[in-house]
Amino acid sequence: MNNLQENNNRVFISGEILTDAEFSHEVYGEGFYEMNVLVKRLSGQGDILPVTVSERLIQDENLKKGVTINAIGQFRSYNKLVDGKSKLMLTVFVREILPDVYVRNPNNIVLCGYICKPPVYRTTPFNREIADILIAVNRSYNKSDYIPCIAWGRNARFAKNLEVGEKIAIAGRIQSREYQKRLSDDDIKIMTAYEVSISKLVAYDNVDSFDIDAEFNLYTAKDLAENNEIYAD
Repeated sequence: MNNLQENNNRVFISGEILTDAEFSHEVYGEGFYEMNVLVKRLSGQGDILPVTVSERLIQDENLKKGVTINAIGQFRSYNKLVDGKSKLMLTVFVREILPDVYVRNPNNIVLCGYICKPPVYRTTPFNREIADILIAVNRSYNKSDYIPCIAWGRNARFAKNLEVGEKIAIAGRIQSREYQKRLSDDDIKIMTAYEVSISKLVAYDNVDSFDIDAEFNLYTAKDLAENNEIYAD
């Protein structure tokens, strides 16, 4: 698609706000707050995702615990000092709230970026193929977001041959995953990792076959009315 580069990091989530907004940082006098949002999967399971929202949107949209949020934004990364070590943090950075929207998928992300470390390919004890990928996605002001992704099956087989510096486009969903971190023989801490679960992956040479609007299909109530389309709740 022609405007792929202008939309190389695009996220939509729809879910319930689980936590009160907590101050994160300030940019040019505007405060930004963090909250956790529960986004249900089509299977009925849920992912609890970190979300960053400006104080303006919180006030204008009355975003508070228990409210459903329909948001468009970007999946961003930043480094934070935790226990004296720099840790890569991830968050859905909200740019727009949609009041009336119909979605087939409440958790939708498309990315276009560069492989920035060799993919790690492995198989599970049940012979399920998996590949871990780290993608660098450019954004304004010469910044980049480093997004961990996971591919399955044939996408994993394709990804294992990708080289550092290759450009790819992906579609998928953001997922949360708990794991255990052993701090000592007697101390185990439950941690949460965030990553993009890939449903579609193409190399940049084939990017013309990757229609970003088709992968990222949102419909407002107005769109549906204009097209005389009726969807059951």
